[in-house]
Amino acid sequence: MEAYRQHAGKVIEADKHFKHVMALTLDPSADNRRGLIRCITSREGDVQVRGYIDRSTLHSVQGDSLENFVVGEQVLIKNDREILQELGGEGLDYLGLEDPDIWRDPQTGLVHVYFTIPFIRREKAKQSRIHLGHAVGQDLDSLEMTMPALLADAVKYENARAKEVSIAPLNTRGLRYNLFESHDKLMDEDDTYSTVRVAIAEDMGKPWQFGETVFHPAERKIPWIAGHASPGPLFSKSFLDVGQGKVLGILNGREANTHEEEKTIYGMFSVGLFVYDYEHGRIEWVSPQPLIQDSDAQTITFASHFTEIKPGEGILYAHVDDSFVRAYTLFSEGIRQLLP
Repeated sequence: MEAYRQHAGKVIEADKHFKHVMALTLDPSADNRRGLIRCITSREGDVQVRGYIDRSTLHSVQGDSLENFVVGEQVLIKNDREILQELGGEGLDYLGLEDPDIWRDPQTGLVHVYFTIPFIRREKAKQSRIHLGHAVGQDLDSLEMTMPALLADAVKYENARAKEVSIAPLNTRGLRYNLFESHDKLMDEDDTYSTVRVAIAEDMGKPWQFGETVFHPAERKIPWIAGHASPGPLFSKSFLDVGQGKVLGILNGREANTHEEEKTIYGMFSVGLFVYDYEHGRIEWVSPQPLIQDSDAQTITFASHFTEIKPGEGILYAHVDDSFVRAYTLFSEGIRQLLP
């Protein structure tokens, strides 16, 4: 049985306002017909070459089906100016909010939105700050920004860059060992790796603690994810159960960088699978091969959201070459055959 089927066409396509859209996330309490998306307002450089810069805004999306969404207005977040001013510093360039994730608290009903807050300094890259931001509200129209869930404080935490969160289930101690994308630079290498790290959350609305790195491409040496790794959506047990205290999820992985003259060329980004022990905060298994590589992708297939539509079947959304969003139907029985 097939593990997935790529849909024809595009779920969201750029319009006259934006050439590139990406990182779709949907609100399950709105029947997955409403959500957020990252819109690229300007792009400098080539997404295949290290050093490109995107500037972004977050916009609402509205869908008349799970395969057709329209980009709406820019999302207004209360208190954002004050928080961003506090986070910014001399010589740091704010690029706009990126890569949102929506999570509904089943106890309070509040909607929590997590997103990347990037500040860069081109002359001194070590002074860049990539925070995992947070906002909360009754709905997407009443969001208020708080201090980041993970603050990229290089003095307090080593390799403290934080983005691309995956929300884990509660463990038996009442904690969530969430996952996020961080980074690392080995002493004897010039390349920087994207790694997967644990964030320990006692309260989803307050700052989290940095935990251990649980996947490092340089250590695992799996070719399709040898350069960069980023956690994606985690599946519910109703879609596919892999055992007590564990979940199956999507792992976005990029091949190792290559070098041409003085340029660093990124490898292909693909969508794969992993088994996560959320009870102890450990990645137990990563697929030896990717699951999805979009037929139109030149360099990137990156999954951002999964919606279960019926038992054993769901829709995965991924952006292709950081430009448009595609849908793929996943089948749990076909995926089960790929597991150890």
